[in-house]
Amino acid sequence: MSTQSRIAIFASGSGSNAEEIFKYFQGHASIEVVLLLSNNPEAYALERAKKFHIPTLVFNRKQWRESEIVLEWLKEKEITHVVLAGFLWLVPVYLIRAFPGKIINIHPALLPKFGGKGMYGMKVHEAVKASGDTETGITIHEVNEQYDEGKILHQSKCVVTPNDSPNDIAQKIHQLEYVHYPRIIEQWIKSNPF
Repeated sequence: MSTQSRIAIFASGSGSNAEEIFKYFQGHASIEVVLLLSNNPEAYALERAKKFHIPTLVFNRKQWRESEIVLEWLKEKEITHVVLAGFLWLVPVYLIRAFPGKIINIHPALLPKFGGKGMYGMKVHEAVKASGDTETGITIHEVNEQYDEGKILHQSKCVVTPNDSPNDIAQKIHQLEYVHYPRIIEQWIKSNPF
């Protein structure tokens, strides 16, 4: 077994967070991103991974829920940690058991607010705007069997002004994600290496 921690990233969409993670860990002494997986064959995240020469795999709902093929792929690549970066499906129990305390996610709000099934992307920012809250932020958390309920590792906040549209809120959240997610992943892995 190598002394490198080996990350697999799961993404469903554009992959802007995944790209920030690729950049952050390029040439890292002890942590390497070795695989990007997606449930969406059209995800732009797949193109971003190719730019960084990171192998990609695509799977469907049946493979995810009814087989352990995804777990087999992770084992083949000797993955030590799993990072969700805009991945929309609930992680099955078999994967959580295979990687106890080794799966991390980012949510674009201050959990426990605006979390749970169906709360992702712009839906979260629209809900924040509709609530009249004066702040929002990001939550980085470990993954368990429920949406957005794992142990919270980090939260960062930003101000929401009355003039902010959901798009404005999204831009503020993206900036927090890009700054904090790679750094928190690094801290999490170093404190929890294998």
